[in-house]
Amino acid sequence: MVKCAHYLNKENSVAITGIKGFNDILPGEVEKWQRIEATARRVFQIYGFSEIRVPIMEKTELFSRSIGDATDIVEKEMYSFTDKGENRVTLRPEGTAGVIRSYIEQKLHVLDPVTKLYYMGPMFRYERPQKGRYRQFHQIGAEVVGVTNPRIDAQVLIMLRHFFRDLGLTEPTLQINSLGCPECRPAYRAALKGYLEERRELLCDDCRRRMESNPLRALDCKVPGCGQATAEAPSVLDHLCRGCDDHFVAVRRHLDATETSYAVNHRMVRGLDYYTRTTFELVTGLLGSQSAVAAGGRYDGLIQELGGPNLPGIGFAMGVERVALLLSANASAKAPDLFIAAHGEAAGDEAFRLMTLLQGQGFRVELDYEGKSLKSQMRRADKLGARHTLIIGEDELANGRGMLKEMATGVQLELILEAALLAEALSSQPSP
Repeated sequence: MVKCAHYLNKENSVAITGIKGFNDILPGEVEKWQRIEATARRVFQIYGFSEIRVPIMEKTELFSRSIGDATDIVEKEMYSFTDKGENRVTLRPEGTAGVIRSYIEQKLHVLDPVTKLYYMGPMFRYERPQKGRYRQFHQIGAEVVGVTNPRIDAQVLIMLRHFFRDLGLTEPTLQINSLGCPECRPAYRAALKGYLEERRELLCDDCRRRMESNPLRALDCKVPGCGQATAEAPSVLDHLCRGCDDHFVAVRRHLDATETSYAVNHRMVRGLDYYTRTTFELVTGLLGSQSAVAAGGRYDGLIQELGGPNLPGIGFAMGVERVALLLSANASAKAPDLFIAAHGEAAGDEAFRLMTLLQGQGFRVELDYEGKSLKSQMRRADKLGARHTLIIGEDELANGRGMLKEMATGVQLELILEAALLAEALSSQPSP
């Protein structure tokens, strides 16, 4: 008998591992993600947002034009390649550009002059993996197109705070700034560049290189020397034109009127070139250097830059991995409503029948499939944190009755072994 080569070479085989920075999300953790996603959908829909799903791969030009050629993302981090059709394509490094591409291509502005969209899914950047930052990471984001009024800026920020509050997370704090507009930002860039030129020798190589194309990036550079060199850099808020200043004042007024707490951080800049006017971050001190869990701002020129109508926009994205790190373990998998411990083949068949009927009514039910001892099955019920247990053996089958035990209190209830009666008993104490 000739054995398959698969078996002949089994001893010499090497296990295939995952790609560095591309992580598995396992049971016990994935429930946190489901909670985050469900909360986002519920809260965002309250504010009138609809979900959009766009491809994870786009033409490279989309990101180089929208994000900016001088950004770290475009220069160093994008997963770009030429496909078999000789097209230059990129795995999306962020969500806004693809959503706006779809908005323009599908002419969504014709359907409604004000469009509110949200998305969720994986993004890809080649950077050093660390806690809360990976090469495949996941974002939830939202975009509003067609509104200039600063009330929408405030509403987006209020919605974000609402989302975190409903997750039970009060620690992330809101920081806001204004980056001005194409009219007033050139004067600020010139002032900042002059300041940086005088301290060129103190700056890192990246900041020196970007002084011509994007000097604002020096303000949030994480290299200690750059932080010291820019400590007394001019503030963008001192260089805003009248329109940008009035807009920022109005945003703060609306936040104050709704008792939405925030702090003004005049050093905040965003890593993407398309931002104008209002920018913001929700930051925490609980994740080390990865302090921002959500960030965004206005991008009033982006839609026109990508070939669409001259419409304003504002949006944000949050890192799901980072938000999940802030959630406690109580967001893990929900415990079963019932564990049925069966002794004997006939009892196992009856347990399976009852389990199937109860699951059809929406109850979470578990049982043992391997015919283990009752003691072993009860340990399994405890490990799963089952709310109730039901033991079915020969005696229970003979008289058609069983004892349903509430695990937290020890209270027991004798009842007929019928799914309807079990369902009624389980429903008398709703699942947590």
